This record gives sequence, C-alpha cells and structure tokens, in this order.
Amino acid sequence: METTRALLPLILLLLSVCAHSCHGNLRPTPRVYLSYKELLETRSIRPFSFSFNTTDYRILHMDQDQGRLYLGSCEYIVSLDMQNINKEPLIIHWPATAQRKAECKMAGKGGQGECANFVRLIEPWNRTHLYTCGTGAYKPICTFVNRGWRAEEYLFRLVPGYVDSGKGKCPYDPRQENAAALINGNLYAGVHVDFMGTDPAIFRTLGDRPAVRTEQYDSRWLNEPVFVKIQKIPDSTEKNDDKLYFFFREKSLDAAGGSTPSVLARVGRVCLNDDGGQRSLVNKWTTFLKARLVCSVIGTDGVETYFDELRDVFIQRTNDERSPMVYALFSTAGSVFKGSAVCVYSMSDIRNVFNGPFSHKHGHNYQWTPYTGKIPYPRPGTCPGGTFTPGVHSTKSFSDEAVNFVRAHPLMYHPIYPTHKRPLVVRTGVDYRFTTIAVDMVDAVDGRYEVLFLGTDRGTVQKVIVLPKDTSTTEELILEEVEVFRTPAPVKTLKISSKRQQLYVSSARGLTQVSLHRCPAYGKACSDCCLARDPYCAWDGESCSAFTPATKRRSRRQDIKHGDPLRQCRGFNSKEKRLRETVHFGVEGSSAFLECQPRSPQATVKWFCQKDGKRKALNRDKDVLKTAHGILLKSLSQSDAGLYHCLATENNFKHTVARVALRILDREIVEALTAPDGPSDPERNHQHDEQHRLPPPPPPPQTLPPPLQLHPQPEVTLINQYCQSYWKQPTKPKRTNRRHTEKLEPEELQVQ
Repeated sequence: METTRALLPLILLLLSVCAHSCHGNLRPTPRVYLSYKELLETRSIRPFSFSFNTTDYRILHMDQDQGRLYLGSCEYIVSLDMQNINKEPLIIHWPATAQRKAECKMAGKGGQGECANFVRLIEPWNRTHLYTCGTGAYKPICTFVNRGWRAEEYLFRLVPGYVDSGKGKCPYDPRQENAAALINGNLYAGVHVDFMGTDPAIFRTLGDRPAVRTEQYDSRWLNEPVFVKIQKIPDSTEKNDDKLYFFFREKSLDAAGGSTPSVLARVGRVCLNDDGGQRSLVNKWTTFLKARLVCSVIGTDGVETYFDELRDVFIQRTNDERSPMVYALFSTAGSVFKGSAVCVYSMSDIRNVFNGPFSHKHGHNYQWTPYTGKIPYPRPGTCPGGTFTPGVHSTKSFSDEAVNFVRAHPLMYHPIYPTHKRPLVVRTGVDYRFTTIAVDMVDAVDGRYEVLFLGTDRGTVQKVIVLPKDTSTTEELILEEVEVFRTPAPVKTLKISSKRQQLYVSSARGLTQVSLHRCPAYGKACSDCCLARDPYCAWDGESCSAFTPATKRRSRRQDIKHGDPLRQCRGFNSKEKRLRETVHFGVEGSSAFLECQPRSPQATVKWFCQKDGKRKALNRDKDVLKTAHGILLKSLSQSDAGLYHCLATENNFKHTVARVALRILDREIVEALTAPDGPSDPERNHQHDEQHRLPPPPPPPQTLPPPLQLHPQPEVTLINQYCQSYWKQPTKPKRTNRRHTEKLEPEELQVQ
C-alpha cells in the first residue's frame, strides 16, 4: 500500500505530460494510423520479395500501357508487373567492370560503395526498347534494353555489344540527384557532367538536333543546383512553341546578405527547338530563363515562413494539355526547425512571370531591380518559328543583341506565387519531413477531389485531402498514415496508378505496392465510414467498402464535402444502442482510471456522470486529470460512484464511446480483508479472525480469468481472486483495442 502511494505522484506526472502532449497538439493527425504489421493484416500491401542483394531502389519509369514498372538500383534493372510486383519479376544484372571499379577506388572513391553501377535513368526509346544509363563507377554508361512487343513475352535483356557514354545523361556520383526526359529521340537531362561534380548543366544529347547545354561555370545561370523534375509542356497549338520546363533548387547569389534565403526554388525553361547561337552562345541555350517559386505561410505574428528547399514535383494533367497543375513539395532549409509544405501552381501564372520584366542588378547597392531598358527582338525566351516569330526559323538567326541579353539576364524579376497565395498543405513543428508526392483525382458522389499521397523521411505515406470550408479557407484532413516498409527508411520515389488503384513506394532498401484505399479500417458503422470522408470509400448498407462511380445502388452513402452521418446514415446509426456497460471498482482515497479512446484521434471527448437518472458534465478540473486515453480520478470518495459516459464529437456528430459504472469500495473493509497476519500481535489477529471468519476458498483452477483491474495494490488483487473463486462468478475479459493499448505507457496500463 505504501509503495503504491509513493508511486502515485510519478504516475500522475507521466499522465500529465501525456495529456499536455496529446491535447496541446494542434497539428493535423491521421484519422487512421497503421503500423507495418497492421498494414500487412489488411492484405492491401505487397512488399517486393528480394531474390538478389542490392540497394538504392528507385522507380524510374512506369508504363501504364504494358502494365510494367521499371526499377533501377545498384547494378540491377528490374521489370515488374504493376498488378502484382511479385509476379515473375524480370531482372537484369548490370554491374560495372572489375577494371572500372579498381580505377574508381584508385581515384579516391568507393568509401561508401560508390564504385558500382547505380542505375539512374530508364526512358522508353520506342515500343520495344528502353534507353538506360548508370553511374558506371564514376564513369557513366548507357545502353539499350530489349523488352519485346508485349509484356506477355517476358523478354527483358540488354542489347549485346552496345555501350554508350553517359556523360551529360547520368551523374558520376550516385549521391547527386538528376532529372531526365526522352522527347522525340532527344534526351534532355539536368545533371552534373564531370567527375568532381562541379559542372552542373541542362543538357540535350542524342537525336538529330545538335547537343546544347547551359552556360558553363556561370552562377547567374545555375549555382550549385539540385535537379528535381523535367517536363515538356506545350505553350500553344503551334508545335514550335513547345517548351521544356525543369524544376530545381539552387544556392542564392545574395545569401551573404542575411535576409535572402540560402537556397531558392526555381523553375526554368528552354525551347525544344533551340539549337544555340551562331556567334555567341554556340552550342548553348539561347532561350534559357528561370524564375523563383515561392511557397510561404504568414504566421499570427505577421512573420512569413518560407519553404525554399524544393523536394519533389508532380505534374497533374488536365483536359487541356497546355494547362496542367503543378504540385510542388517543399521543406525548410534549416536543420533545427522541421517543416514541409505543398504548393500548387497554375501554368498561366508561370507563363505570366516569364512574360514579365527581367531581373537586373543596378544602382550603388547593386540590388535586383526590374530591367527598364529596351528589350531586343525577338523577346528573349521566345521560340523560333513560333506564334510570335513566324519569320525566324532558327535560334542561329537571333541577333547578337538578343543572345547577349539572355546571357546576362536569365532571371525573371517577379516570383511565381501559388494559387490562392498560400500552401495547400503545411506541416510545422513535426519530427518528420515530406520527401515525395503523388496526386490522384477521384470522382465521388458529390464532386471530384484531389487526394495527395505524401512520402516521409520516416518511411510512412500520408493520404491527405483538402476540402474547401468557405470562399477563403480550406480544411485539411489526413485520411490515413501507413508504415510501408518493414525497416523504416525515407521514401525515395512514389508512383501512382489510378487505373489499377495502386501506389508504388521505394526506399534505399526496398519497394512496396500499396492499395489506394483500406475502407474497412475506418470502422464497422455507417457513421465511421461517413466521417472518414474518403472519396475512395462509401457505406454499402452493410460495411464500408470501395466506391466506384459506375455503381448505381441507392444504399451507397457518401458525403465527402460535409461528412454528416446524421443525414447520410439514417437507419444505420444503431452502434450506440449496442454499446455495453462496463464495471470498474475503486477504493476510497485511491485513484481510478476510466478508459475511453475514440476510433478517430480527430474527435473531441467530453465526460458526463449520471446519478439518480440525471446526467451532468464532469467539470472537476482539480480532481480529474484528462488524457488522450481517458480520465484519472485522483482521490475517490463514495460520491464518485455512478455511471460515466464518454461522448465523442467529430465534425458535429456526437456519439457515446464508452459507458463505465464506477463502484467505490470502503477503504477500511479493503484494508481489513487484505491485512497480512503479522507475528507482532497474535492476540489481535486472532480476535480479528474470529470476527471476520470466512470459509476457506476452494483450490484455484488451472487457469483463472483475468481479475478486475484496480489501482495497482497487490492486496486488492487478492480480494478479486478470492471473490471470483469463492462465488464462482468469473469476470469476462475486457476487450480492448490492441492498437490503442500498445500506445499506452506502462504506468497508464496499470492505473485502471
């Protein structure tokens, strides 16, 4: 008894910390969180079964037509079935030669296993062949892969005898990021093109056009960039206006000033038909321009927080191929403050900035100002033979004045802001960062919704939906977060197949195929399914199941915009009536923990106490400690006995989660029944036994049911065992939510 009393302050302190961390957290929380083991139990995941030893898995190409997923890793190229990645995978072993590995190590490399062939590029060359490149142990190499006419042929092999130089196509260093796209036989790549990694460039190689690149060693063009994405986007119906947009981050030229971020996010572009200049910028881009991407949020104190480290870009196609939506994923540049954000940009806003004023350093402070002088013709950045230059047939015909202007003014003055001038998703003050993004447009009963899949550096994937609340604000909901790898590792690449309803996730150590939805995980009631607000799911009259717009069934209940179970689930909301009452015992002067954990962590909880048929809210803040798992009644008295109701409210829908009947035991009786026979006063013990003699309990059975759980006192536990065996009325084991129980601290599990 004394030991328990001594531990009580420590228990209360731990519960207080838990209560503060749980209820003081205003950051978005996932409605459903599934560990890797729980995700396996849903049977909605397929980890790739390794039959070879390799690392650094990256999904480099997804062929929707042939249903194949092409994976690159250290010295291996893998072709997988998109429906089942473990169904007869096709594997090519493509190592660097032993001689090249030895030369790499002699050059001072190989300390972290870099002296190998890391596959970094897989692009379709034609219907039967792929073009692939690897680092080649610090000497990039490329070749062709024959994949056959149809996936059913199971043909996958290197073209014998063909090896091409990978310089300008693939990096030397496997730790350096690259981006590439094969368009009309020409390979466009953002890559470092030298052994030391000091010469970054946007390169065009292969094909029938001359090889061109960005200006070499000119920090005004590229200043230590990290390439993220390359995408062809047409500007008009005129093919000569087609441009290549590339997204990257780079060091700022003005970072020494202190007010300018050290890293800036950029979008650049060049014309696909740019062949370089005639006398100046020979074999260099003459249409190269870049602009800053801004993604920031203004706090309550008016301070603007910028997310400048561009991490990933997803291009969401629309009905107009000239106007896709650009989803850009950012993180903060600092190591102390962790934060991530997703901003969405429209192509019209991007084009308006490229059609605006150029940046120019002017004045005694040599600061950036808009260029106000004469703009040469054709306007820098305009494509030859396009809508505005029908008489100019090649960039080699550009005037020296136009070419020299581009060389000195590659930066646009105005930055590009996201739609609505604010991020779509923001995470601050969390212990993780987003690393990758994929977006799916999902048709639901009440409209079309964008669902974001966000990979993190702790090896999870969050499924997020952003809903409009009114004309100026939105509501962000994390539908679920799942652990996709057995051994947690940052997500490297993320690819989505809307057609097959599958998500493919890679890390340094493996690959996992995950279904886009797990509807039964939301719960067994119509209200649970409706409150989830997942456009992939709907209530079918019996369970929460996958929703397809083509299904015409009146019993389909779905409400993504409002998530209102009262309107959608009439006739199905009988869960509360079936809720059973549980009984808890407490001892006067001790404490009692009443457990209540809603299915959704996004719900708010309120407790009520019912006595003599009247139910009142529990507002005794001094005597009651509220936690995320229930309430702790600190010091019990007989007046605390009653029926306690735990009411959860989510999205204005209220329902009872738990009913607990609390019964209080008299302390004197408990102490009398549990007092040990002491040798110090045998006469008093004899008199006590005569007054309170009880028949001896029968011998205990082989297996006893779990006793009623009280405040952790060994004497009271003996009372439970005695009563159960004497009256032969064993209590039924209490059913608990395994996932929630695992999250309780040991001290919390004892206090019940």
